[in-house]
Amino acid sequence: MLRGRSLSVTSLSGLPQWEVEELPVEDLLLFEVAWEVTNKVGGIYTVIQTKAKTTADEWGDNYFLIGPYFEHNMKTQVEQCEPINDAVRKAVNAMNKHGCQVHFGRWLIEGSPYVVLFDIGYSAWNLDRWKGDLWEACSVGIPYHDREANDMLIFGSLTAWFLKEVTDHADGKHVIAQFHEWQAGTGLVLSRARKLPIATIFTTHATLLGRYLCAANIDFYNHLDKFNIDKEAGERQIYHRYCMERASVHCAHVFTTVSEITAIEAEHMLKRKPDVVTPNGLNVKKFSAVHEFQNLHAMYKARIQDFVRGHFYGHLDFDLEKTLFLFIAGRYEFSNKGADIFLEALSRLNFLLRMHKSDVTVVVFFIMPAKTNNFNVETLKGQAVRKQLWDIAHSVKENFGKKLYDALLRGEIPDMNNILDRDDVTIMKRAIFSTQRQSLPPVTTHNMIDDSTDPILSTIRRIGLFNSRTDRVKVILHPEFLSSTSPLLPMDYEEFVRGCHLGVFPSYYEPWGYTPAECTVMGIPSVTTNLSGFGCFMQEHVADPTAYGIYIVDRRFRSPDDSCNQLTQFLYGFCKQSRRQRIIQRNRTERLSDLLDWRYLGRYYQHARYLTLSRAFPDKFHMEPTSPPTTEGFKYPRPSSVPPSPSGSQVSSPQSSDVEDEEEDERYNEEEEAERDRLNIKSPFSLGRVPRGKKKLHGEYKN
Repeated sequence: MLRGRSLSVTSLSGLPQWEVEELPVEDLLLFEVAWEVTNKVGGIYTVIQTKAKTTADEWGDNYFLIGPYFEHNMKTQVEQCEPINDAVRKAVNAMNKHGCQVHFGRWLIEGSPYVVLFDIGYSAWNLDRWKGDLWEACSVGIPYHDREANDMLIFGSLTAWFLKEVTDHADGKHVIAQFHEWQAGTGLVLSRARKLPIATIFTTHATLLGRYLCAANIDFYNHLDKFNIDKEAGERQIYHRYCMERASVHCAHVFTTVSEITAIEAEHMLKRKPDVVTPNGLNVKKFSAVHEFQNLHAMYKARIQDFVRGHFYGHLDFDLEKTLFLFIAGRYEFSNKGADIFLEALSRLNFLLRMHKSDVTVVVFFIMPAKTNNFNVETLKGQAVRKQLWDIAHSVKENFGKKLYDALLRGEIPDMNNILDRDDVTIMKRAIFSTQRQSLPPVTTHNMIDDSTDPILSTIRRIGLFNSRTDRVKVILHPEFLSSTSPLLPMDYEEFVRGCHLGVFPSYYEPWGYTPAECTVMGIPSVTTNLSGFGCFMQEHVADPTAYGIYIVDRRFRSPDDSCNQLTQFLYGFCKQSRRQRIIQRNRTERLSDLLDWRYLGRYYQHARYLTLSRAFPDKFHMEPTSPPTTEGFKYPRPSSVPPSPSGSQVSSPQSSDVEDEEEDERYNEEEEAERDRLNIKSPFSLGRVPRGKKKLHGEYKN
C-alpha cells in the first residue's frame, strides 16, 4: 500500500487544527470535466474558477481542467502552451492525429490551471457512431433534434477517448476524474463502460428534473417521494437527458452534491444518496485594514445615490441619507429565485412604512437579465438632467468663489445679496424648471420586449408599486447584468453589491446560492431561505444567523403567506435599524467570510477524492469506514452585545435613531467581539482515516 505522512493543517481565524494524511499527488493525475470550463453559462463556472487556485496550489502540474473549445473564449482567456506532463502530451497528440482538434493551455485566472479544450464542431462527423456507443453502454438514445444533448455526447465521447489515451501512457500514475453535471456525465458513463482504470466522481449542482418541476410552480419539496419520475421527465421531453444524468450518478465511484437540501432532492430524483456533500466556496481576500470594506461600502453607495438622483429627478422628495438600497440578482427565474414572494413582501413593507409614517425610503433593484430593445429614454434623460444640474452647480460655485476671493483680498466681507448676479439666478431657475416631470419615475431602465407579459412588471402593476411620491418603497428593474461601461449605471456587480445595504434572495429552488455568499464575503447582510444550500449551511454553522446579517426565511415548513409575512418582518426590522446598528451588523457579516473560503471547503472535495480512490483501487488505497466531513458542534455563538435590530432587541439595545449614547459605545467593542468569535469556533471537519500515500509534494495549507 502507498503510505503518506500526517499533515497538520492550521485553519483560519484561530480554528483548532485537524490532521489528515496527504494523498501522494505526485503519483496521481486529477482531471475536472465541465461544460463551463472557460465557458461562462451559470454558477458552475464560478465554482470551478474560484476553486482553481486552491486546487492548483495543492496538486501543482498534476491538475487539469477539461472543457469545450470556443474561439472567442480561447483568444481572451487561455494562453496556449505545450503540455509538460508526458501522458497528457501523448494523449493530445494522438487525438489530433486522428482527426480531432484538442487545444491545451493555461486558463488566465487565479492559479493558472492547465486546460484541455475539445472542438465539438470539428468532431461532429463522429456523432452517429458515438450515439451507437452510448446505446451499447447504457441503452440511452438521443433524438437528433436536441442539439444540446448531441453536443454533450460529442464532448463526453472526446473526454472518454482522451482519458483512455492518458491512462495508456500514465506510467503507473493513478487518474482521478471528476465530472460536473449531466453535460459532462456522458464521458463518465463511457469511461466506466470501457473499464478505464480511473477513479470517478460525479457532482450534481442541481438535478435536471428538479429545476424543471420547480419552474412549473409545483409544491416540489412536499411531494418529493410522490413523483413518477419517468412520467414527469417524459412529459417535459427531457427523458433522454434525465437518463444521461441518472446513468452518470450510478456509474460513478463517488456521488457528491453541493448542499444537504440538494442531497435530499437527488436521493429522490436520481435514486442514489450522495456519498459526500461538497459545499461551494469563494476566494476570500482579506483587507489589511480591518474596516476597509466599510469604506468601500460608503464609496460605492455614493455612486448608487448619484444614479438614484437622476432616476427620480423631479420626485426626489426623500432623504438619500435615510434611504436603504436593496437588491435581488440572478437568472430571470421568477418563482425559483423568489422574485414573486419578494415583490409581495415589498408591497406589505410599503404599507407598514407608510402606516408608521417612517422617514426611511427603500429603493429596490431587480438585476435580472431579460429581452430588451434598449435603454429607456426617460431613464437616460434622468441621468442627463442630473449631470446638467451638477455642471450648473459647479459653474455657479466657481463664479461665487471668484467673487468671494476678490472681496476677501480687498479686506471686505461680501454682501451675500449681491454676490450672485441676475444671470446666476436665472441659470438656477432654469435648472429647477428642467427637473419638473409630468410622469412618475419609470420602474424599468430598459424597453422590455414582452412588457405586457413580463412577470415582474405584471406583478408591479398588480400590487401598485409605481414609484409615486407617497410610496416609501421604490422599485427599479434593471434587466441587464451590470457593467462598468454602461452609460446608465457604470458599476461592476461587485461594486454595486458593496454599495447596497441588503441583498434579498428568497429562492424556492437554489441548490447552493452564490449571490448571498458573495454578499457575505463583502460584508453585506442578505436574506436567504432554508430551501437554499447556503441557507442550510449557515443554519448549521451559526447559532443566531440573524445577528450576523443572514436572514433565513422558512419556505420549507411554512405556507407561502406565512413565509411572505416572515420576509416582510425581516425587511421592516432592517429598516428600523440605526446607522450604527447596520455598521455593527456588517462587521459581523464580514467575519463569516472565513466559513466560505475554499481553504476550508476544499477539504470536502479532498475527502471525496480519498473515497473514490479507495473504491476504484482498493488494493492500493485503503480507507477505514467513516462518515464524510461533518460540521457537528461548529457554530458561531450568538453575540452578547448589541442585537442586530430593534425587533429582537433587549431593553438596553440601541433604538432606531442616529443619536447614540456613551453607555452603548462602552457595551460594544468590535475587537473583543471578533476575538470571542474566533475563540468559540470549533473545527468544522471530522475527517476519519484517509487513503495512504508515499509522500507529499503539494498542498500544505498555511495562513
